[in-house]
Amino acid sequence: MSPSAHLALINFFTGDIQGGLGPFLATWLAASGHWSPARTGAVMTAIGVFALLLNGPAGAIVDHARHPRALLAAACGAILLGTLMIVPAAHDLVWILLSQCLAAAGGILLLPALTLFTLGIVGKAHFPGQQGRNQAFNHAGIVFAAILIGLGSHWLGAATPFWIFGAMAFGAILSVLWTPLHAFNGRRAHGWEENEPDEVEHRSGMGSILRNGRLALLAVALGLFNLANGYMLALVAQRLVAAGRDGGSWLAGYVIVAQLTMIPVALWAGSVAERSGRRRLLMVACLVLPVRAFFSAFVTDPFWLILGEVLDGVSSGLIGVAVPLVVADLTWGSGRTQTALGAVNTGQGVGGALSGLAGGAVVTWFGWQGAFLALAVPAAAAAALVFWLEESREVKTMPAGLEAGEEAGG
Repeated sequence: MSPSAHLALINFFTGDIQGGLGPFLATWLAASGHWSPARTGAVMTAIGVFALLLNGPAGAIVDHARHPRALLAAACGAILLGTLMIVPAAHDLVWILLSQCLAAAGGILLLPALTLFTLGIVGKAHFPGQQGRNQAFNHAGIVFAAILIGLGSHWLGAATPFWIFGAMAFGAILSVLWTPLHAFNGRRAHGWEENEPDEVEHRSGMGSILRNGRLALLAVALGLFNLANGYMLALVAQRLVAAGRDGGSWLAGYVIVAQLTMIPVALWAGSVAERSGRRRLLMVACLVLPVRAFFSAFVTDPFWLILGEVLDGVSSGLIGVAVPLVVADLTWGSGRTQTALGAVNTGQGVGGALSGLAGGAVVTWFGWQGAFLALAVPAAAAAALVFWLEESREVKTMPAGLEAGEEAGG
């Protein structure tokens, strides 16, 4: 079995577990623990803040990891343990917080660890195509889990997502451990000379990341993108409920449509990024989002709104492929790629966290149509920032020698 096939399996099983239980947790707490919306919302916010603060440190941990396969397995194990711990704890606030913070830590660690693992197996030259395949299998895993949850809920009830998430995490652990040790090369993963001793590291100081203007521009653009994108689907579902429609059923269908769209988009994006660069992908992703916002503002028929989720699949699918490629381009050889990816993910997370607050507020102020139009503003701003972001594919790699502030040694 080729290393690329191992990566496909890992991404398939980790697709649905990276983001945690999310809305499934809120539904289960309300059904099994009789939690109020206010109490559930407070817990979800606390878990979200914890995860947000963990992005940067998680990337730094991965950058210094000597055994990324074990780190990947540990991240999946944390998600598995956190998921299974919650089943008997519907009434215990502290236990819920501990279990979900553990699962969130695993999920946050998973993305940079998987990026490093991919780079160490295929190398940077083949990273764009492999990242496209990774994301395609990732979305396929999400669709597979969603179908299983939909079918299993009839027999297992509200706890179905926990068992499906646990099974997916267990499958991910087996897939990681099944990957041969010799497939990964740590020096290849960082862009260092492979014929040098393993203990020789060319690691730039943290200042090289903090002073990188293009990384900062990318983080701000992605924060604006997520500010517009994060709550848009929830607004669509809420407007359907307000109109007397079955918002829950349509929401499930929209999620599956978006994820199915992301599969071919990710494969296409990996190919385009390899041939034509990354900036084009980011531009298309950010320009599609305000189009989706305008479409959702003026279309209320739930059937035609499916087209809006196709647009969601296009924009989100492109972002998922392009962002790790740009970060790798801008930091290659520095030994800080995953630290930078964690910092950029923090920017995305801040935008996503504020999206619900902003979305709820603009509905109150401007009504449903005005809310979607308001969310188009940060989406357009994200497109404007990406327009000023230079193409990263031709960025020179970091020099092998030590720079000012650079660390060395094993």
